[in-house]
Amino acid sequence: MAHSAFARTTLTASAAVLAMLGVLAIAPSSPDRSLAGSGIQGDVDCSGDIDAHDALGVIRLVADVLPVAGCATTSGDVNCDSVVDEADALALLFHVGGITATQPAGEGCAAIGNLLIAPTATATEAPATPSSTPTATPSDTPLPSDAPETDGYHLAPVITGDDLEPARQYKVELALIPGVPDEALVVLQTGLIYRVSLDGSFPPQPWGDLSSLVNFDNNEEGLLSVAFSPDFAEDGTVFAYYTPGAPEDTVLARFEATATDLDESSRETVISIEEHDKVHQGGHIIFDDAGYLMLSLGDGGFSGDALEAAQELDRLLGKVIRIDVSEQPYAIPPDNPFVGVAGAREEIFALGFRNPWRMTIDSLTGDVWLGDVGEGSWEEVDHVVAGGNYGWDCFEGFAVWEDDEQCEGKDFIDPRAVYGHDKGLAVVGGFVYRGDEMPELYGWFVYADYATGRVWAVDTTDDSDPVQLTDETFFISSFAQLPNGELLIVSYTDGIYQLVRD
Repeated sequence: MAHSAFARTTLTASAAVLAMLGVLAIAPSSPDRSLAGSGIQGDVDCSGDIDAHDALGVIRLVADVLPVAGCATTSGDVNCDSVVDEADALALLFHVGGITATQPAGEGCAAIGNLLIAPTATATEAPATPSSTPTATPSDTPLPSDAPETDGYHLAPVITGDDLEPARQYKVELALIPGVPDEALVVLQTGLIYRVSLDGSFPPQPWGDLSSLVNFDNNEEGLLSVAFSPDFAEDGTVFAYYTPGAPEDTVLARFEATATDLDESSRETVISIEEHDKVHQGGHIIFDDAGYLMLSLGDGGFSGDALEAAQELDRLLGKVIRIDVSEQPYAIPPDNPFVGVAGAREEIFALGFRNPWRMTIDSLTGDVWLGDVGEGSWEEVDHVVAGGNYGWDCFEGFAVWEDDEQCEGKDFIDPRAVYGHDKGLAVVGGFVYRGDEMPELYGWFVYADYATGRVWAVDTTDDSDPVQLTDETFFISSFAQLPNGELLIVSYTDGIYQLVRD
């Protein structure tokens, strides 16, 4: 099967720029695109080949985060609009993934992969912010409908990218600080953590620095999640999941902290998880209604789960695990589904995941939902139940991926929703909406695509089709839920936004 260069090997999403999804690490199986000569449209690293590295180069150029080849500003302007921006990166991602790209060519603009007889329009200095900015406040609110209106929503800035400096780049999570109104932690994949004011009362303040513990060389590695203990006010404990660097094991650790500071020296390892590659680390920490810690884990890498980890009960890769961290280092909850099962790791809550990126507990029902980044064709949303098997790598979405003896005699749970790579490349799980401002969304699970900026919602009470809420212009890496149930959306390289009705 072909592998989409962005979503597969995936976040990251970290994903293109998203280290979490690392969607750019594996190029797809596709016709030979190696081209001779120089000055090729789309060849931003001057290698003579159009591949995932070119898309990543444009993303880095737009974000102004890493050096790129000098030819990026000419051959990187693949739609010839005189600026190298997100539209160029997306067109290259589609091209590498074997998807027909919508490339609105300017006059004399060469198609991707064609030799440039003359340089295309030279890009101006690429802005780090998206070219289009959502409206700051919603317009007059219409009466709610019985269901969400397609494309009837937008993302209103809560904190702009400029106001987030130096916490603007590499954001993978926004964690609300317990007991402190309007304050949150911005978690950067680099290992840096900042305290921010959601009402703008102060600029970002350093809160913690785990950069000496994490590896950020690959775009799926780094600090991937931070979560406060449910009893933070009493125990002052936070948890972090990070990658020291392949082939070292990934780590879930606990730290002592206050609302304004992390004690890095207090680190204690809770659990380490075997790894064999730099990708598919998954990595989101949440606490369920019983106070148990849940952690989503990817299959650990290699195309098609080559080591068959996701279906093996004696390994934690490709699983959601559930542990009791009230004991040292942890204990097994007695109601975990594989307690007492011969040959099974008792930490396992559910299995059969490829690279689950962002998981949530429904604040009303306690149900678990997540987005699982696919391999070649399909992104999926899963309603996760204890003991459930979600199919990877026997299935990708509803489609058979591999039919061998490891798939025989098993009951797999279908995804609640899927979308193909014509719609996006790396799913980002969100939250079940439980706010008051948009009652038509009440009880719907809201999720997004990292690469395209599309946001959807799916009704958690039936099997109706998803509804697209909005189509944005920036990389969406994560969600957060305010105490009142309203939803915030995090851009990997720009600001923090709130989902609102048009």
